Amino acid sequence: MSEIQPINPLQPHDVWMKKALDQALIAYDLEEVPVGAVVVCKDRVIAEACNQREALNDPTAHAEMIAITQAAEALGSWRLLDCTLYVTLEPCPMCAGAIVQSRIPFVVYGTTDPKGGACDTLFQITSDIRLNHQAAVLGGVMQEDCKAILQQFFRERRTLGRS
Repeated sequence: MSEIQPINPLQPHDVWMKKALDQALIAYDLEEVPVGAVVVCKDRVIAEACNQREALNDPTAHAEMIAITQAAEALGSWRLLDCTLYVTLEPCPMCAGAIVQSRIPFVVYGTTDPKGGACDTLFQITSDIRLNHQAAVLGGVMQEDCKAILQQFFRERRTLGRS
């Protein structure tokens, strides 16, 4: 079992979360739920994605899943051992499972997901010691910005009579 190391508090989390927010804005413009993700390895972005469930008609096309796939391709390995995943919304159970399976050691998210969060809120999949890997998790980075884009999106959807 790999040893969990603490997240470096001096790391520029806001810089990377802003990049994830840029991806969330792309999703917003595409009328997708505005969630964005980036994977950082050795201080450079190796993957970035936004939700594409509607565009791809794929229930697994979450920003995290796409970014994890891109990162594995970029590194030529499914083991993302030196990577940090930044995502605007707390990962769901599917994405948390992919985080565990890809061996990502650090996850940084913006806002909690009270209906589907699987890192802190409803489940703690990424820190479950019964699994073969755990990830350190830091939530609340740029929380208000991450939360605001989601609230605006769903407010507009309700106004238009779409959900």
